[in-house]
Amino acid sequence: MEHKTKYCIGVMSGTSLDGIDIAYIKLTSEASFQFKIIKAVTIPYHPDWKKALKNGFHLSGEALTKLDADYGIFLGTILKNFIAENNIEKLDFIASHGHTIYHNPSEHYTLQIGNGPYINTITGVKTICNFRVQDVALGGQGAPLVPIGDALLFSEYDYCLNLGGFSNISMRENKLRIAYDICPVNIVLNHYVNSLNLEYDNNGEIASTGSIETNLLKELNELPFYNAIKPKSLGYEFIVETIFPIINKYNLETKDILRTFVEHIAIQIAKKIDSNPSKKMLIAGGGAYNGFLIDRLQSYTKTQLIIPTDEIINYKEALVFALLGYLKNEEKNNCLKSVTGASKNHSSGIIYNA
Repeated sequence: MEHKTKYCIGVMSGTSLDGIDIAYIKLTSEASFQFKIIKAVTIPYHPDWKKALKNGFHLSGEALTKLDADYGIFLGTILKNFIAENNIEKLDFIASHGHTIYHNPSEHYTLQIGNGPYINTITGVKTICNFRVQDVALGGQGAPLVPIGDALLFSEYDYCLNLGGFSNISMRENKLRIAYDICPVNIVLNHYVNSLNLEYDNNGEIASTGSIETNLLKELNELPFYNAIKPKSLGYEFIVETIFPIINKYNLETKDILRTFVEHIAIQIAKKIDSNPSKKMLIAGGGAYNGFLIDRLQSYTKTQLIIPTDEIINYKEALVFALLGYLKNEEKNNCLKSVTGASKNHSSGIIYNA
């Protein structure tokens, strides 16, 4: 691989609506990829934006089209300010994941809003976005996309686990990189803790005081998705149509819902990995800060659970989308058929360069 350095910004908004992760990164390809996160920040969502994005799932076509444009303008403005405030002069491109509203590859569609042309026009910087649609068109799940970053940037780990709105895992199997979504995490935990006027359950403290409802736990663990063949991915539809109705019919206190669901998460993740003390699993995403969840997961496996620096926990996905943009910019493959189930490896994303 020839030596090539690019300065780029990766932008990520996850389904848990924690905020917009922005990372200014130096990426260099030599014999392998090297990275440096130069500056990174999370911009919390104003309650109005959080409500708008959460309700996007229910909007009409016209209203959703307007939300896509408004959100693109919003992202473009935030990024323009980030560039100015940090005196960023070297910048080759912006790689934006956007925000997922729909994800239903079995019905041939996925939608990440955050209009790329507006980001490009407002910032004046080449913008690469819309990374999932081509993969779905090629018969893939369009997700997860982070595993190519696990392969190229974090290959020293046997497993890479992300605990975000959903949990997903990446690993090597039969010399191929495979990955898939496991189960919901913060998107469910945060939903129920919001009823206590809290954004999240700090360190899992509330969950730790609850009791497990064994019938609910059994019903959750028996959901067909968990035994479905790979590749597979989850969207907000699964939460609204399946998870919430099951939980709500038990009429539990919030602490007991959280306690039961944490156990469900730990059980489902542990089923997907070897219990081997010689193996290491890197854990990133906001759930890495949930000490109670990590403890429950560790109780089910002997595999070493590695909690990295705050920089990696918080900005690993933004970093990887910058890498996806780098690869797309070079017209190199950034989606792996072994991960998504697409008909071929391919270079996905749309480039806007006004």
